[in-house]
Amino acid sequence: MNENLTKKKVFKIPHTYVIIFTLLLIMAVLTYIIPAGEYGKIVNEYTKKEVVNPDDFSYVEQQGVKLMQVMTSVTRGMQKSGSIIFFIFIIGGAMQIIFATGAINKGIASLVHKTHGKGKIFIPIFMFVFALGGMTFGLSNEIVVFVPMAVSFAHAMGYDAVTGVAMIALGAAVGYNTGIVNPFTTGLAQGIAGLPIFSGITLRIILFVLMFPVTLWYILKYADKVHKDPSQSIVANCECETEKKEFNIDSLETMTFNDKLVLFIMVAGIGIMVYGVFFWGWYMDEMAGIFMFMGIVCGFIGKLSADRICREFVAGAKEMTFGALVIGIASGMMIVMQEGKILDTIIHWIVSVIIVLPRSISAVGMYLFLCVYNLFVPSSSGMAASVMPIMTSLSDVLGITRQTAVLAFQFGDGFSNSIVPTNSVLMSYLAISKIPYEKWFKFILPITAIWIVMGIVFMVIATAINYGPF
Repeated sequence: MNENLTKKKVFKIPHTYVIIFTLLLIMAVLTYIIPAGEYGKIVNEYTKKEVVNPDDFSYVEQQGVKLMQVMTSVTRGMQKSGSIIFFIFIIGGAMQIIFATGAINKGIASLVHKTHGKGKIFIPIFMFVFALGGMTFGLSNEIVVFVPMAVSFAHAMGYDAVTGVAMIALGAAVGYNTGIVNPFTTGLAQGIAGLPIFSGITLRIILFVLMFPVTLWYILKYADKVHKDPSQSIVANCECETEKKEFNIDSLETMTFNDKLVLFIMVAGIGIMVYGVFFWGWYMDEMAGIFMFMGIVCGFIGKLSADRICREFVAGAKEMTFGALVIGIASGMMIVMQEGKILDTIIHWIVSVIIVLPRSISAVGMYLFLCVYNLFVPSSSGMAASVMPIMTSLSDVLGITRQTAVLAFQFGDGFSNSIVPTNSVLMSYLAISKIPYEKWFKFILPITAIWIVMGIVFMVIATAINYGPF
């Protein structure tokens, strides 16, 4: 028998662009199949922003998108996501300049020597620090700036790029998902639902106490496997791993005063940037400006010529092209759904199904629906404005506490963020770390499944105890 016939066919996850373009085309076709509809808008008393009116849904004239609308949705999506896309380009360019000075590699080598190679202890430390950021001030977009250093540190300790990204990204995700005092998920949703801000904290703390060690165990298990046998890495043959051979700790020189100054400026710049985001209202433009300035200053201190700084910047920005464009293409899908006016109709239909389910199952149904909805609206504020008023009204009809509805929103918004290809933060840190989405999907799927199951359990518990303010 032919040997090839005996081999089992292995399912291969399609290229990221294939996934997103397929979703885009499916949404375009659905604008001709699903009736167009829309919810009316009202101003929320807490947020002072427009949110949907759950009692004002109506069908409107069919708005099937034309071929030209589909074709231009990609470029319009890129324009809509322009600040994020250019932010990624600038981070890539600036970090390439800083890496070219050699200061980061020397600093990591020094840390490795001082810890005698026992870098495993840093995985839970990094995870917990970023989890604190996620649970308190919604650390999310900002983690992308730490990715290059995390990956370099992981390589120096004998791990792979996935381990480096996971220890900070999943740390932040655990904090963000449990949302103990996260103003961008828990606080926003509770405000729309008319609940005291950050009420019901006890159950969220219990979830964090369970979720953090489970996630840490998952990362450590993978890290140990890679450390023992690098060929077991999910990204073993990818660019993010083949390039790490250039990082040889033993061949690096001792840190000079200029190297220390480069690291100081980098840390100070990131510190100022984070402070500005949370206290001065900074966003992408200001963060990009800080990075641009920081890269140039560090380049000159690291004794790079002006021409070399420019070449390194261009090289670093070029490496970000794949991930940056994914963000824009994914935004095009949302544009198609909005112009076809099918998003509100889908929400209305699903709510109509949930409302007839038994009480405990309804709560789980709300949560699972929001997990899927996050694929199309991967924005906490956008998701809160579009569905939280509906979930609040639905919980009142079903006899489920509003606090439970907030928990469903919080889980639905958070648990799928680390896996959906339409999430700009995810695609940003994958672009910077050069980890292909299909490889990350393979790594993240099991822990995401665990998180989702934990969410189901907590939704059942919340329903059973009439989850309230404590």
